[in-house]
Amino acid sequence: MSQAKNKKRIKRLDIKTLVLGLVLISACFSGAVGQDAENKKYTISGYVRDAATGEELIGAAVYLPELGMGSVTNAYGFYSLTLESGEYQLRFTYLGYTTIIDQVKLTSDQRLDMSLTEEVASLKELVITDRAIDANVTEVSMGVEKIDVKALRNMPSLFGEPDLIRLVQMMPGVVTAGEGTSSYYVRGGSADQNLILIDEAPIYDPSHLFGYISVFNADVIKSSQLFKGGIPSRYGGRLSSILDVQTINGSDKKLNGNVGIGTLSSKVMLQGPIKKDVSSFLVSARRSYADAFLAIAGNENRVFFYDVNAKFSTRIGEKDRIYVAGYFGRDAFKLGGNFVFDWGNATGTIRWNHLFSDKLFSNTTLIASRFDYGLELEDEALGFRWTSKIHEYSLKQSFNWFISPMNELEFGYHGTYRTFRPGTITPNASESIFTSAELQQLYAFDHAIYVGNRLTPSEKFSVEYGLRLSIFQNVGPGEVKVYEDPTDNIRPTVVETKEYKSAEPIITYTNLEPRITLRYLVNNRSSIKASYNRMAQNVHLISSGTVPLPFNTWNPSSPYLKPQLADQVAAGYFRNFYENAFEWSLEGFYKNMQNVTDFADNADIFFNQDLATEFRQGDSWAYGIETQFKKTQGSLTGFINYTWSKSIRNIPGVNLGNDFFSNFDRRHALNVSVAYQLNEKWDFSGSFVYSSGRPITLPTGRYQVQDYQPVYISERNGYKLPAYHRADISAVLTPLKNANRRAQVRWVFGLYNLYNRKNAFTLFPRSEEVDEQPTGNQEFVMVYLFPIVPSVTFNVSF
Repeated sequence: MSQAKNKKRIKRLDIKTLVLGLVLISACFSGAVGQDAENKKYTISGYVRDAATGEELIGAAVYLPELGMGSVTNAYGFYSLTLESGEYQLRFTYLGYTTIIDQVKLTSDQRLDMSLTEEVASLKELVITDRAIDANVTEVSMGVEKIDVKALRNMPSLFGEPDLIRLVQMMPGVVTAGEGTSSYYVRGGSADQNLILIDEAPIYDPSHLFGYISVFNADVIKSSQLFKGGIPSRYGGRLSSILDVQTINGSDKKLNGNVGIGTLSSKVMLQGPIKKDVSSFLVSARRSYADAFLAIAGNENRVFFYDVNAKFSTRIGEKDRIYVAGYFGRDAFKLGGNFVFDWGNATGTIRWNHLFSDKLFSNTTLIASRFDYGLELEDEALGFRWTSKIHEYSLKQSFNWFISPMNELEFGYHGTYRTFRPGTITPNASESIFTSAELQQLYAFDHAIYVGNRLTPSEKFSVEYGLRLSIFQNVGPGEVKVYEDPTDNIRPTVVETKEYKSAEPIITYTNLEPRITLRYLVNNRSSIKASYNRMAQNVHLISSGTVPLPFNTWNPSSPYLKPQLADQVAAGYFRNFYENAFEWSLEGFYKNMQNVTDFADNADIFFNQDLATEFRQGDSWAYGIETQFKKTQGSLTGFINYTWSKSIRNIPGVNLGNDFFSNFDRRHALNVSVAYQLNEKWDFSGSFVYSSGRPITLPTGRYQVQDYQPVYISERNGYKLPAYHRADISAVLTPLKNANRRAQVRWVFGLYNLYNRKNAFTLFPRSEEVDEQPTGNQEFVMVYLFPIVPSVTFNVSF
């Protein structure tokens, strides 16, 4: 047998051995192997829900004080505990809800569903919830930010529209791409290295109105988590972060809703039971109306967005539940009556939860996602329509095996099929000089199997580890050009064109992605954590700009684009004070990335049939320190987050092969948010953000080589924009007479950019003139977006 075949066999054997080893270790620690027959064990399991709406609560704690251990509900509100027979006290706790204590005599397997009610905050004293489990210190996960949805709805915001992405951009380790964009960078990674999910479906561009606000309607968000490091093996496909957003299912108890009228847009949300305690629905819609005011004023420019969230859920017996969810959103911008931009996302999700037993929970998900954009010029001679699309279809099958309170195993499969339409040009006028043309469509399969284990072998030590195997295939139908020199983007020479049939593999990439997170409990107030994870990414954003806009295209890995890889290590210290009222953490990270995608200097990426010759791939590394101080209880709450970081790249063929700072290198980032409840009527909040200026590449002139006239640019990212900083404030009025009314009224007043800071959006060059005569020199003009912006939003809930 050849040496190559031996290596392949050894590789397959290593993968099988690792997966089998995870399962055996879990079984050994669970006591399932060689269990004493006299110590009979039984399982107590069920769902934890909101008593008012029937909504499952994600991450609710189920704690046993006698044993000093417990569990938390999964993403669908389900928990399972396997214990020796006996009597136990169970405490069900969830932040913002009243704790319930229940006494259980366990002599057989039991089903125990629990409904928690929201607690009423007291303003006269500090209310301490009896939290036996201190999540910040005792949870094994690190690099995870759980977004407080209630705090989000009260935060100051642009045009009075609460925005999840704005809050994400304030988290430690995250920096914003700048004004006028929903893009963000996590721990030295680029914007396309962030996976954004809504009900498990990917969103390829989260922006509305060029990033002024995001696609996430705060009224329908149930939970949101940002994973920056220590990423569980169930997630994959991006290098830097996962933003996992779940929407509410809809109340199965009673009909209720919300109407909001704001400065920028209005919205309505309605939810209620189809069959009480069995099935429910949710419908929510938003639309801006700036276009209506422009039309009244006689302005030809038009700008608007809309989005719709819809959901249906039903229980089928005690063991099955079905969810159907969808998101549909679109933006359009018309400039001067003849130039149009439009873009939009659409997703659909069908999920089936099934209990095979009290210990084995299954979730099966079918997903469809689409992102597209268009550019159109309405002109008799130059009229054209440009479109670009990406479609994605996925199947996910995941299992949670609750072996014991100290041991949980998660495993599953994720398969995806994508189609890419990089660009199509169609003339829209009979006299147009353009002819119909289309860049080649691309196709890809993405498969992954994974297994992960959360294990607590002792009171002080806990570990979460796992393995993900990703297999990517770029497939036909299509043609692949073979170039004499793939790096020659000036005069590319094709020596051969290979034809591939439908679904025929063009190239296959296989990557093994190990993950591990460790936690050591120093005492009941502090812990030390460390993590390592490897991530692989098989889709690449095709963009030559420093700020990601909707008008960029995506390409799959191919013979000319290798998958991007990242290895990240992190360590941190976590400490709580004053009965968990204050939380503090300090984390450091180092991330090494391979095959990061960039483009040759002076690259031409617009409708380029030889785009592969413009690709350049190399290495990138980032490191930094993050600290967070948070107050979670009392009338005054908030956080202070600070990040110091560096992000550097080295890519052959870019910047003469020299190291350069990445577009998203911002040395310092400081974010402060405070909220104060003055009384039962008034709530006040404020925020302050600061970050160092981002690097930017500027053109400094032109030169000519025969008929070719490229722009001469500065050193890659050789300039930096000024520092970005801004303060916002808001006040929320809830009239006291609300208590006696079915309809609850709420006013939100806000000031965005309180001290009228002129933050730079970008720079553009122009020829310097003196007395209307060109001097031959070049000057740069700074573009600003928002001065101080007041807002008022009126909300009615019923």
